[in-house]
Amino acid sequence: MAEQKTKYIIRIHNTDLDGEKPIQSALSKIKGISVMFANAVCIISEIDPKKKSGQLSDDEVNTLNGIIKDPLKHGMPEWLLNRRKDPATGNNMHILTSDLDFTKANDIKLLQKIKCYKGTRHSRRLPVRGQRTKSNFRKQKGKAASVFKSKAKK
Repeated sequence: MAEQKTKYIIRIHNTDLDGEKPIQSALSKIKGISVMFANAVCIISEIDPKKKSGQLSDDEVNTLNGIIKDPLKHGMPEWLLNRRKDPATGNNMHILTSDLDFTKANDIKLLQKIKCYKGTRHSRRLPVRGQRTKSNFRKQKGKAASVFKSKAKK
């Protein structure tokens, strides 16, 4: 029986992944891939999610890269994608790594440019989704001011 060589680092979608971890948890370390998406990728590629990522063959790594690059082409359901009905193109897509940061920043800039409520909240560095601000969000508001007692009261 030939012993399969274990790689300690594998490269999937320009990201180094730990070869000692199961492939499902290793894939979820890529920015933009959740545990559910990683599980779906394993099911579509017919790879056991508990298999160590360092034991994958080159063909299996290539199929994983192909599925992650274009998930809709390989039969991934649309509801698992992280960018459905893109405002610019109208297409469903899945965005990963640095593209995810860039797209999020552009979305926030667009909201600020059109001066909608969410955009103004972002520009003022306040919570966007309706949380109360009396006791929370100290990091954005600055250091808390203490109560100043009047010196006239003697």
